Amino acid sequence: MTTTAIIGAGPGLGAAIARRFGGEGHSVALIARNQDRLDALAAELAEIGITARGYVANVRDTASVREALDRATQELGAIEVLTYNPLPQKEFLRPVLETTPEDLVGAAEFSIYAPVAAVHQVVQGMRFLGAGTILFINGDSAVRYNASYAGTSIAFAGQTAYGQMLHETLQPEGIHVGQLIIPRGIIPGDATHDPDVLAGVLWNMHTTRGEFRRYADTLDN
Repeated sequence: MTTTAIIGAGPGLGAAIARRFGGEGHSVALIARNQDRLDALAAELAEIGITARGYVANVRDTASVREALDRATQELGAIEVLTYNPLPQKEFLRPVLETTPEDLVGAAEFSIYAPVAAVHQVVQGMRFLGAGTILFINGDSAVRYNASYAGTSIAFAGQTAYGQMLHETLQPEGIHVGQLIIPRGIIPGDATHDPDVLAGVLWNMHTTRGEFRRYADTLDN
């Protein structure tokens, strides 16, 4: 059975991704900071026939990310799909003149170091299989900087560059790396920004491959 790992498995988009990919027959590794919430989500998924387990990790601690993915691989099987979508912390969302070097350390740990650690943990298995998907999920500051959110703008730029390099490097080996840009955030009930709609877009990116970047909606001028 194919295993999907969701880093940032919260009650909104993370849960929707789990339902969509799990509904397509994938086992799901739920990765976030709170074991009780992960267990509750896994139980909800089990009620609709989806195999899911929760693994605790803090994305600002790369060792915990690697350990969670290692445990998931041992218990659920090789990870063939990785999604990275944790919610940025408030200190990353300060205006540029209020952003400190310490803020940027945290933003880099969150948006660069952790994704690199996660990819390193799963990519060799994908290369062995000759297949796999890695999906980064970002707000529009990943493609258009916002001086009001300096930390994420700077760190997302690094994550975007990393993802694009992975896309170009791994595409010949049958591994798709993509990025979904969600302008204006996640909006339950919205025609384009609802979590279930976005999970469907991610499933389409996984199955159709194609270009590196997809937009959930047009960017505001």
